[in-house]
Formats: sequence, structure tokens, C-alpha cells
Amino acid sequence: MHLRSGMEQTLKQAKRGARRAANSQSEWIERLARVGYATKGVVYAMIGVLALMAAFGSGGSVGGSQNAVQEIGSQPFGQVLLVVTAIGLFGYALWRFIQAGFDPEDSSAIKRIGYVASGAAHTMLGVTAIQMVTGGGGGGSSKKTWLAKLMAVDTVGPILVGILGAFVLGYALYQVKKGWTEKFKKKLKTSNMSQGERKGATLSGRIGLVARGVVFAIVGGYVIKAAVAQDASSAKSVGGALSEIASQSYGVFLLAIVAIGLVAYAVLQFVMAKYRQIPATT
Repeated sequence: MHLRSGMEQTLKQAKRGARRAANSQSEWIERLARVGYATKGVVYAMIGVLALMAAFGSGGSVGGSQNAVQEIGSQPFGQVLLVVTAIGLFGYALWRFIQAGFDPEDSSAIKRIGYVASGAAHTMLGVTAIQMVTGGGGGGSSKKTWLAKLMAVDTVGPILVGILGAFVLGYALYQVKKGWTEKFKKKLKTSNMSQGERKGATLSGRIGLVARGVVFAIVGGYVIKAAVAQDASSAKSVGGALSEIASQSYGVFLLAIVAIGLVAYAVLQFVMAKYRQIPATT
């Protein structure tokens, strides 16, 4: 009788220990995810501010995430900032891979594919930041390089690139819809937010997601164009898309509007860092 009671007590303690370990693991994942959202916000704020400065001739430059990370590295204590940035990017990538693999939010298959792509992109950006710290360059293989490799796949290469372009274009349209319909608010702990915070999150989300959707629509369109022409050099990155906007009639004003939109998207990421609902993954 005493033996049975002792075994039951041991089993209960083991279960409590397992729950504590699982909760601790989930807490660390949540912390990394929140740091990741904040880091993503810093990167997009840098992209937007640099583009806005370029639009008004106040210095700055038109570029994408890698350009933003390079700018972070050029600041005082740049190497320390790069290490912090890399940690945040890896944290965000981990959260995306968890969303894809464990599906804690019951997402669709298309969304989970998107999470994998996002996780891979942010992992590569984190590696770029580390390479800058270690003196390994940071330029790495450009998007056009791996796009050219994909294009070179016998017979199906251009088709695969075209599918990729269509996926990016579809994602862009989804971003616009998500912003316009305020669907992003479903992921926020709005009950914990003040009225001012809710209004700010709504405004930044609508403007930011629509602006980001416009940029990605241009990127997707040029990837499809590259597939049709079977020429990877025709594709454009985020920086290329911003340059394309700037080259249009009234391009300075259009670039300024989009740049402000990207800063608004950065604000949304900061809101996500604090108020995003992050479900347990264990």
C-alpha cells in the first residue's frame, strides 16, 4: 500500500516537473518571438526612414532589409547592435518555424508555407548580421543569384520562378486585404490596450500593411516578368521595388508615401511585440 502511494506521489511530481519545463519552454519561445517582432520593427523603421530621407534629398538610401542591417552596423556600437539584431531575427525565425511545424494557431497550409519562407528569410538576414560582425562580408549570395539557380533547373526552372512570383503577388494582395479589413487585430490582446493604443495600432496596421503589400506586389510582378523572360536579372528586391516607385512620375512623393507606410508597418511590429497573442506550443 505504501509502495503504491509512493509511486503515485512520484508520478505526480514528475508530471508537475514536466508541466513546469513545458511552461518554461513556452515562455522562452514567447520572449524570443516578442523580441523578434521588435527587431523586425527596427529593420522596417530603418528601411522606411532611409527611403524617406532619400525622397527628400536628406541623405539616406533606397534599399531593403539587408541595407537596413548594414545601416544598423554603421552606428556607434554597431557590432553590439548587430549581435542584438541577429538574436532578434533568429528569434522571429524560430517563431515562424514553430508556426509552420506545430501549427499552434490552426493555420491553413498556404499560411504555413509562408511561415517557412519567412523563417528562412529572417534566418538568412540574421546570418548576414553575424557575418558583418565577424568580418565575413555580409553580402552573401543575393536573391538574384539563387533565383538564377532556380531558373537554371532543367525544363521546370522558369515555371518554378513563375510560381514563386505568383506566391509573392498573392501574399502582397493578402497583406493589403489584411490591412484594409483590419484582420490583423484578431491577433492582438486588444482588451489589454488603452483606447489610444487601439487607435494607433489600427491606423498603423492599415497604412503599414497596405504599403508593404504595394511593395511586395511590385516584387512579385517583376519575379513573374523574370520567369516569362527567363532572365533572373529582371527580378527586383524590396529595394528595387522602392527604386521603381521613385522612378515614376511624382516618384518623390510616391516614395515618401510608401516610406511613411513602411514606418507605420514598423510601428505595428512594435505593437505586436507587446500585445500579440502567442499561444503555447507544447
